[in-house]
Amino acid sequence: MGMREQTRRITFLCVIAFGACALLAQTDPPPVAIKVEIVNAQAGKKPAAAKNAVDASNIVIWLTRLGPGTGTNASPAPSRPMPHIVQTNKSFDPHVLVVQTGAAVQFPNKDPFLHNVFSLFDGKRFDLGFYEAGSSKTVHFDRTGISFLFCNIHPEMSAAVVSVDTPYFGISDQSGRISIANVPDGRYQLNVWYERSLPEDLKSAGRLVTISDASRSLEPVRVVENPHFTPEHKNKYGQDYIPPASSSPVYGHP
Repeated sequence: MGMREQTRRITFLCVIAFGACALLAQTDPPPVAIKVEIVNAQAGKKPAAAKNAVDASNIVIWLTRLGPGTGTNASPAPSRPMPHIVQTNKSFDPHVLVVQTGAAVQFPNKDPFLHNVFSLFDGKRFDLGFYEAGSSKTVHFDRTGISFLFCNIHPEMSAAVVSVDTPYFGISDQSGRISIANVPDGRYQLNVWYERSLPEDLKSAGRLVTISDASRSLEPVRVVENPHFTPEHKNKYGQDYIPPASSSPVYGHP
């Protein structure tokens, strides 16, 4: 084997070794694990008893990177199917959706009758009007914030889209567990949103956290539930909903 051939082989092996090292270096870090606890304000701000089987779902947490490299917050989220909120059985599914600012969300109507989707508060303001069964409309959430969604026909329908300016976010399951993938090491502001909490309590629940190889499981986040929360709301004209007409004939007594 000539010297030139040996040099080529050594170079080839070095390139393979370098590529393998690069792949190992790009391995995704373990997800950040967070546990959320619902706190009863009337019980001295202690976690609710387990026997009550408290549903701790639909609590949103997002991490905003601090210090050098904060531009990472503007990085696009990994490619994934367009998120959607389905109108079915006179309800929105899911009830809470979190997206990175700039994302488009589909609103398909899978009920056999007309629906409407509108949002006139804070985040993205829009009104999709009435549209029929089997059709779908799309909204770009290009503004950071909370968009509360309602249907102008059915008062029992409500949902929320949380638009955040970071790709590092998650939403809790019924047990209050959240997993946030692909978070680089660094310092972050932890932010919290929960439909049943007051803004001041949510602000207090946030904190600074440091993510590292040795610290990817964070201390529990306690969220105070507003005891006066109500899902009732006005229609898009700021008026009470008109009760549906009775489908049964009413007969007067002879």
